[in-house]
Amino acid sequence: MSLGTRIASELKGDRAIWAIVAILALFSILVVYSSTGTLAYKKMGGNTEAYLMKHVVVVAGGLMLTYMAHLIHYTKYSRWAPTLLVVSIPLLVFTIAFGPEINDARRWIEVPFVGVTIQTSDFAKLALLIYVARAISSKQEYIKDFNSAFLPIIVPVLIICGLIAPANLSTAALLFITCMGVMFVGRVAMQYILLLLLLGVVVFATLVLAGEFFPDVIRSATWTDRVREFMEEPDGVDQVQQAKIAIANGGWLGLGPGNSIQRNYLYSSHSDFIYAIVIEEYGILAGILIVLLYLFLFFRATRLVTKSPKAFGAMLVMGLTFNMILQAFVNIAVSVHLVPVTGVTLPMISMGGTSMLFTCVYFGIILSVSKYIEAVSVEAEAT
Repeated sequence: MSLGTRIASELKGDRAIWAIVAILALFSILVVYSSTGTLAYKKMGGNTEAYLMKHVVVVAGGLMLTYMAHLIHYTKYSRWAPTLLVVSIPLLVFTIAFGPEINDARRWIEVPFVGVTIQTSDFAKLALLIYVARAISSKQEYIKDFNSAFLPIIVPVLIICGLIAPANLSTAALLFITCMGVMFVGRVAMQYILLLLLLGVVVFATLVLAGEFFPDVIRSATWTDRVREFMEEPDGVDQVQQAKIAIANGGWLGLGPGNSIQRNYLYSSHSDFIYAIVIEEYGILAGILIVLLYLFLFFRATRLVTKSPKAFGAMLVMGLTFNMILQAFVNIAVSVHLVPVTGVTLPMISMGGTSMLFTCVYFGIILSVSKYIEAVSVEAEAT
């Protein structure tokens, strides 16, 4: 038996989710290769294959992480959650204080002697979502108690989101909304969820005020500029206009692979506005297909939540899936000018290092839960 055949036979869990991962990864490789043409001429002397090979390596590594993460029994992630959370806090503080400034933001730390940058917010997101799932599931018997159940959840959420927000408000906001959603599903009292929302607004207002004194650390001016541009420019700023032109160019069937025109004008055609390039090259039908894939993922995840015999598995799947779906639709909404420019990527499609790898880990953990549910179902039927 060949290695590929053996690995395929060992793939457990929801096959539909495996198919979603494979289709999105294929879309990613095709569109990133096309959308990085201009970037290659600017930074690689016209070597368009360089970015392709780099992205293929990242996608392959991500898929391997998906496979490895799905082999681990998901309950082990619950045991690791406190440690992951504790490690993420100093990483975020170090990033704010000493991280290299890239694109006017400090979101990365550089690995010594390697020259590779890591976006620490991706690690912190995963750590917080696992921790919140653990905290909610372990306190179901007294979930409505303030001191015993609510405070152990609210404090980490405010700390992690507050540390991510100075350099990446959109990621922090999406993570905050995800945590509130998981708390709602986990039967946390509504008054506590509203209290968390109020405290989140207070933290945001404090950051905006602090941004006036520390503009190099807290990008509050960027936040307000983007909101003002969204409100005052009905047709969108230049990048949004180029994205809308790309969507209009695509029509129903698109211009064909590699025939994008607007990739030469969209600064972030390979990341923030990659959805517009998908439609320009592959048509509105391809854009609809991607939306349906994310919706189908949400449907399959909801099915896992209802079938999971343990609360931790249900909360974990809900948190990871909801965060990916929310990020995907915000990215799509930016391309069609429904929300201000956020800078979030399209999960599993946009070019990226740590973002792609951690998205693959998300899928691996979800598949680990589904693998366990399948095993329990088979055992129950046999009994």
